[in-house]
Amino acid sequence: MKLRTRLGALVSAAFAALLALGPAAQAGADAVDTQAVGLRISNGRLVESTGNDFVMRGVNHAHTWFRTQTNSFADIKRLGANTVRVVLSTGDRWTRNDAADVTNVINLCRNNRLICVLEAHDTTGYGEQSGAVSLSRAVDYWISVQSALAGQENYVVLNIGNEPYGNNNAGAWTADTQSAISRLRNAGFDHTLMVDAPNWGQDWSGTMRSNAQAVFNSDVDRNTLFSVHMYGVYDTAAEVRDYLNAFVNARLPIVVGEFGHNHSDGNPDEDTIMATAQQLGVGYLGWSWSGNSGGVEYLDLVTNFNSGQLTSWGQRLFNGANGIAATSREADIY
Repeated sequence: MKLRTRLGALVSAAFAALLALGPAAQAGADAVDTQAVGLRISNGRLVESTGNDFVMRGVNHAHTWFRTQTNSFADIKRLGANTVRVVLSTGDRWTRNDAADVTNVINLCRNNRLICVLEAHDTTGYGEQSGAVSLSRAVDYWISVQSALAGQENYVVLNIGNEPYGNNNAGAWTADTQSAISRLRNAGFDHTLMVDAPNWGQDWSGTMRSNAQAVFNSDVDRNTLFSVHMYGVYDTAAEVRDYLNAFVNARLPIVVGEFGHNHSDGNPDEDTIMATAQQLGVGYLGWSWSGNSGGVEYLDLVTNFNSGQLTSWGQRLFNGANGIAATSREADIY
């Protein structure tokens, strides 16, 4: 999560017709790789090896900056989550999480009966944020820690790179994402791959929305999950519903990989995000457990990593209407 821009949100309605997913043939989204192991996409849904839907209900945890906060995994589970999205670093912007640490994170997830979404954060805002690295560099990282990931396909979703483009040259997202998927498959990764939208994850340009089918079809395993981040761009119920329904209607898999109750770029409609996700059977992952700084401390779900001190945002996400406690179902694998 970084500061998002509201640029383009005011004209999003004008782009709606252009960006809407049309009734294109859905053979790619409907197809299932019968050789797939672990979590996989079937008919536009994330499913387990049992064939049952797995709907993510969880939070983001900034592990790479708070590596001693390992009790957080148990605390997140205790409050009802079935998934935790874990921030890792390639070593380009922050201290690298090596294969041993990735193994430890996966074990923490498994020991606490959580599905583990692992993301490389150094790609955040590529092309706009100083120091951000490309998706290709993120793929290099995943290949370097592949020993920790092999055999974990039932438990791990690989989120290739967090918010891999800012607002500059976002059109390059499609080809770069396809290339990243291809390289990972060629390297032997069988995991469900999660890909974040450009525009700091919010896809106000509609780039991911317009090109999702082509990206999905480019995956030889047909096992790619799309992730949109919902902050100030999604400040009305109409915008939230339009975006999520576009994917569901096209039978393309979508998850809200990050969202909050407030943000510096506007006031997201968290009630509609959660209600629509529940109605559509779409996963959501709130940002974030604890440790936010730089003026967005209000996004902490708990105070000082203390699960006994839920913030107002934490109360809303875990215990409110359509919240985690009421809607989360543990993965069948456990």
